[in-house]
Amino acid sequence: MASDKQPEGQERIGVYVCHCGSNIAGVVDVESVARFAADDLKDRGVVLARDYTFMCSVAGQELIEQDIHEQRLTRVVVAACSPHLHEKTFRGVCERSGVNPYLSEMASIREHVAWVHADKAAATAKAKAIVSGTVERVLQNDPLEAIKVPIDAQTLVVGGGIAGIQAALEVAEAGYDVVLVEREASLGGHMAQFDKTFPTLDCAACILTPKMAAAGAHPKIHLYTWSEVEKVEGFVGSYTVTVRKKPRYVDEDICTGCGICVEKCPVLVVDDKFEAGIGYRKAIYWPFAQAVPNLPVLDPDTCTYYVGGKGGAGGGCKACEKFCPTVPNSIKFDQTEERVTLRVGNIILATGWDLFDARRIPQYGYGRLANVFTNLELERMCNAAGPTGGRVVLRDGQNAPKRVGIVHCVGSRDRHYNRHCSAICCMQSLKLAHLVKERTGAEVYNFYIDIRTPGKEYDEFYQRVLDDGVHFVRGKVAEITDVPFDPAEAGREVEGTLYVQVEDTLAGLQRRIPVDMVVLSAGLEPRRDSAAVGKTFGIACSTSGWFIEKHAKMDPIATMTEGVFIAGCAAGPKDIPASVSQGSAAAARVLNYIRQGELALEPVRASVLEAQCSGCRICNGLCPFNAISFVAERQVSEINAALCQGCGTCVAACPAGAIQGTGFSDAQLFAQIEGLLRDVQREPEAA
Repeated sequence: MASDKQPEGQERIGVYVCHCGSNIAGVVDVESVARFAADDLKDRGVVLARDYTFMCSVAGQELIEQDIHEQRLTRVVVAACSPHLHEKTFRGVCERSGVNPYLSEMASIREHVAWVHADKAAATAKAKAIVSGTVERVLQNDPLEAIKVPIDAQTLVVGGGIAGIQAALEVAEAGYDVVLVEREASLGGHMAQFDKTFPTLDCAACILTPKMAAAGAHPKIHLYTWSEVEKVEGFVGSYTVTVRKKPRYVDEDICTGCGICVEKCPVLVVDDKFEAGIGYRKAIYWPFAQAVPNLPVLDPDTCTYYVGGKGGAGGGCKACEKFCPTVPNSIKFDQTEERVTLRVGNIILATGWDLFDARRIPQYGYGRLANVFTNLELERMCNAAGPTGGRVVLRDGQNAPKRVGIVHCVGSRDRHYNRHCSAICCMQSLKLAHLVKERTGAEVYNFYIDIRTPGKEYDEFYQRVLDDGVHFVRGKVAEITDVPFDPAEAGREVEGTLYVQVEDTLAGLQRRIPVDMVVLSAGLEPRRDSAAVGKTFGIACSTSGWFIEKHAKMDPIATMTEGVFIAGCAAGPKDIPASVSQGSAAAARVLNYIRQGELALEPVRASVLEAQCSGCRICNGLCPFNAISFVAERQVSEINAALCQGCGTCVAACPAGAIQGTGFSDAQLFAQIEGLLRDVQREPEAA
């Protein structure tokens, strides 16, 4: 097929076929593909074709650079892995050699050929067809220039758990302003609820609270607690963010945190979310003892003033206001929501996780059987600042258990709930087994599917718990019940009040083990509103609900929306060290952008041909990145190139064909299809 882009023979194309070790060469005859490109595609401008073991290696890149200079190549095709992995690498090779980087193309013959075929002849023929199509496509490529945008130095961090705090401190310590938004009344996240951390058994509060205090007092960190991001507009370097501050009913500028209002409040019947439901709080309360900011918050749903006054008309109590010693009074019953508009250059999402609701597995009895607890409830019991003062007790609040069963993987690694491993449950269960043994001397059983202890000193901790005398039963628990079996049938006296039915796969036995207390090691789930949050920030969630990173291995911090980064459990389950590492990594990426001053964006974007645009606005509502707006004066749609991600949705949807996708034009796509079809029709023997 003759190209209508360039006169035949004018372009000089180099084709490079990668072995990728045995990934490609084990299925595709790469030497044959290279010979095909050199011999059969001469008329399309191919002047040389080579195969090499690893094209992405330094030697492979130098080979291309040398050929560009010696053979005067004007365009380059690399047949290797997915462009998602190494397109940037080979564009860099071209740029260093004086060729416009967008005059290169990658043919994916690893993911699209070698990894999905077993027939070598058919795979080789398909690889040739893909190379042929890519050569036709590269002939239609235009030289492009990157779009440069300035970067606002202020950064938004969403989520005040350990990952978000770490990210905020890293950026602030570098001398740049950070806006830290947390939806709860205090920083800390789930880590603030823990007693100790594995495998060192350090006090969680001793590690976390100094960082919380540092973030709360840092002059470069602007803290918005009890707040949520409501709207995000703009693009990398220039985001406009609207933050909604919920009413605290306490003036943060006046309140001294003396605690008299909490002391005098007569309402003490409210389940405390921080205490995982096993403790109570008042209608005006501190989130927890070490909260940052260390100020109370009033709950209008349980406050006598609001309940008695039927929606705030004024009625009942007002003890907190009467006893408040500040002048003017810091209790503000008429406080309303506020909205604050901010400008930031980059965004870090560290929104954390939710605990799996163990009620969803009815056979485990949580919520029905009194002495079935979750791991988070036991964490609060073990904590000296918790509702039991650090005592591990049964639901009656008095008696310590003598036999305890800890069930691993509750809601994790289960096709009925979550297929993923929650990453922390094994170590968390081992830690809780150790704490229960330490506090009560009880006999402890761990019911597990597999023990996974891959972290530093994790397996040593496992061995320590084994040495403590904790029993390990390998098998998935079928049922937890309070119905006893016949003691005579078992031949021994029954102990305990709960019975764990489990298949011991190592012993090859069905066992029914009596215990006083069962602890369900519930797994980690994405935040329940993760899809809505992702939509707000222009990023996607996986089918399981976690935010999707740009590349799971090569770029686990960035997202497909430039300038939006993820850290901690927002992207998937992980432990505290990994969350801290990701918080620092996200901060490093942001600092890199800030210090550059401006960012070069991929020029593969859509654009509107105004002469053809009818102003139907179909594209406006379809753009997932909100990059298209309607210009009423000219009655046409307009695309913000900095916001556009080049997904092509608008190009496909436009009924008038008025939108073209740079880098994915009709000419490029049709040329590629023709190249594919021409060579697919070849006889397989030609391979």
